[in-house]
Amino acid sequence: MEERVSIIGIIVENTDSVDKLNAVLHEYGNYIIGRMGIPYQKKDLNVISIALDAPMDVINTLSGKIGQLDGVSSKVVCSKN
Repeated sequence: MEERVSIIGIIVENTDSVDKLNAVLHEYGNYIIGRMGIPYQKKDLNVISIALDAPMDVINTLSGKIGQLDGVSSKVVCSKN
């Protein structure tokens, strides 16, 4: 399957889910190009972006696992080719 470059934008509103999120990201570490996390103390949340180079099924599975975590939401943006 063809690999695509993508970004997953993540908002963490429940800090109790951070360890689970890190475990999921570690599981897909071979596909991660880079990661940037920004704690936003004013709103008591974290903003994370993950850059990936992976097949679409891997990207969708990872995003789905992230979205199932309590107090965590995610969206994906993919390259066209």
